[in-house]
Amino acid sequence: MQTNFFRHIAKMNLTGDLQITLRPTSENAYVVSVLLTNEQCGDEARKTIPPLNLRGTAEELDNGFFENISRPLQTVSGLMVDMESFLKQLEEAKKKSAMEKEKSDKEKKEKESKEKKYNDALQKAEELEKEGKYKDAWSALPKGSEFPEYAEIIRKKQDEYERHFALSLFNENQS
Repeated sequence: MQTNFFRHIAKMNLTGDLQITLRPTSENAYVVSVLLTNEQCGDEARKTIPPLNLRGTAEELDNGFFENISRPLQTVSGLMVDMESFLKQLEEAKKKSAMEKEKSDKEKKEKESKEKKYNDALQKAEELEKEGKYKDAWSALPKGSEFPEYAEIIRKKQDEYERHFALSLFNENQS
């Protein structure tokens, strides 16, 4: 006797383990319990999915078994695959979130370091300006190319310092 039972099971393309329990109930009647489990799915909610129970005579079960189990089992299989996929995506999102936070912290530290460098150079230039050392103050100013957000301020300071040493050069030539 040849059956095509396993070919029908294979056609359903299920992911997981298919457990089938057959229990005779009364004369010529049976209860068939079909449960799909997927241990690869890490979501504990998979354990709450109940088995599919079919009742009928041997002939009724032969005639309608696959029609009655195919769609529900494919739904359960897809659900468990989706649940596992969701868990993996959630884990990936957590990793990316941690990486983004780390990246953000790194960028913040770099920005603070750059701000400090700018402020230190500006302070040094202002100290030299107070001492009347305008050429040195001009040289001590931060480079506008390194700090494009402050380029206008740096350019104005350079112009101000240049006026002082242009003036002193002019005064030296008149003497």
